[in-house]
Amino acid sequence: MKLIDTHAHLEEVLDVHSMIRNARAVGVDAIIGVGTNLDSCKRTLELSREHADLIYPAIGVHPQEIGKDLADTLLFIEEHLHECVAVGEVGLDYWSKIDKGLQNEVFSKMLSYAESSSLPLSIHSRGAWKECYESVLSRQISKAVFHWFSGPVEILKQVLDSGYYVSASPALEYSKAHRASIKETPLDAFVIETDSPVNYHGKKSEPSDVVKTLRFLAELKGLSQEEVASTTTRNAIRLFNLRHV
Repeated sequence: MKLIDTHAHLEEVLDVHSMIRNARAVGVDAIIGVGTNLDSCKRTLELSREHADLIYPAIGVHPQEIGKDLADTLLFIEEHLHECVAVGEVGLDYWSKIDKGLQNEVFSKMLSYAESSSLPLSIHSRGAWKECYESVLSRQISKAVFHWFSGPVEILKQVLDSGYYVSASPALEYSKAHRASIKETPLDAFVIETDSPVNYHGKKSEPSDVVKTLRFLAELKGLSQEEVASTTTRNAIRLFNLRHV
């Protein structure tokens, strides 16, 4: 089966060669590496250049990573978006202590980048699902994925009706909110991810763990893993315009 991990923080991986070997062993043909601040954006691009046949970069400012180097980060993003397949990880996090006004200001800038580049958005929307959706819709962004969606079903339906994607993560195994959202989502609106190196049940994840997402999603939807793999891979190729996968 051909698989794509659509959301991984690869700058935090210590043994890159082992990570790649493990990913290829389970059928991972592409990994979307996402940047969240200046250092991680730089490292993500470095890894994508070193492993161009596997790692595809997305760069942005995560709402919880808004810091003193914001101006330098924005300039770096502007200068390197042409190398990327998405703007991300960006969005809003109203469960964090970061000033909401500042979050919205930075997110608006990320939306502008998506508009000018015609790249899709990889969106973090924790606690601000409605606000993120309305912001994206108001700017008429055509392509976006709401990563690890666990928000209200009524917002989910609006997201889906607008043609956006949601991603499923290994948290499907235990998160009631994530499972409830994913249960309501048709297969043609899914991509799968790991959000590596997030800990699931105390174990640090890596892109090869996308097979867990695949298994949990297939079980939840009552479908074969082969069908879920084929459809989610096709969705990811379409969303991120992965021409060589």
